[in-house]
Amino acid sequence: MMRRDLFELKIDGRIIRLGERTLIMGVLNVTPDSFSDGGLYLDPEKACRHAVEMAKAGADWIDVGGESTRPGSRPIPAGEELQRVLPVIREIRKRPGSIPISIDTTKAEVAEEAVKAGARIINDVSGLRFDPGIARVARRYNTPLVLMHLRGHPKTMQQRPFVRDVWRSVLEGLGSAIDRALSAGVPRSQLIVDPGLGFGKSRRQNFEILARLDRLRKFNLPILVGTSRKSFVQAITRGEGLDPKRSNKPAGTPWPLTKPGRTAAREGGVLTQLGLGDAAAVVASILGGAHIVRVHDVAGALPAVRIADAVLAASR
Repeated sequence: MMRRDLFELKIDGRIIRLGERTLIMGVLNVTPDSFSDGGLYLDPEKACRHAVEMAKAGADWIDVGGESTRPGSRPIPAGEELQRVLPVIREIRKRPGSIPISIDTTKAEVAEEAVKAGARIINDVSGLRFDPGIARVARRYNTPLVLMHLRGHPKTMQQRPFVRDVWRSVLEGLGSAIDRALSAGVPRSQLIVDPGLGFGKSRRQNFEILARLDRLRKFNLPILVGTSRKSFVQAITRGEGLDPKRSNKPAGTPWPLTKPGRTAAREGGVLTQLGLGDAAAVVASILGGAHIVRVHDVAGALPAVRIADAVLAASR
């Protein structure tokens, strides 16, 4: 179990302390094709209601994304992405005491327009590889910038051969992303790193990262981890092994507690098997040193976050 370092982050003029407790980033996908909730929140009013629900459930900020980055997904034009996210961001910002919003994008144009509309954090899953101009947007508006490790591109990232040494890939990739951000003038105090679980990694490699998350301490930056609804969590939860070829159950085994067609991890207030797997992965992330966890089901994740935080507090 790792000792979690303390950091301060400036969001919309306010100083946020990281490390005393885990922050929860609630996922709001405004897409028709995301792997978990694609199409559910395309309507701005419905999306805003869901954001409010997540805030009431315990989310510290809402991550709005208009382009799916699931395996096999194709990029969309900036104009189409903006049509999806801007109405939602503006609708959320209308609410009194609205929760901070991050924009999940790999395009500088989208990042800038989203910040102008009210987003206060930029989340770039490409780590500035797809559009380095995002760093200049973060510098111009002094927004926190999440740099994630992504090997390859979403369309083919799970089809190409995986690297032999995943940690070498993650550390070198994040190191390059940090250098790009600093060269563009982004203050180091506004950077957050994300190892990119599920993005160009094998099932075993994702768990190798979780097992040694402390290796990210070399960057002396806050750590964000997203395990929610990822296929590597689903596979282990339903009884498969770390290596797909050695799995003791065929791929695609249905979730025993999840009704066909349901995308939520909870039904009638009760966590499904998928939700329990997600909660376990959240605990592993926090005990490994994560300062922020990115989740779809905030209410379902909150008890797990509180237990993990209590364990860390007791260890101090």
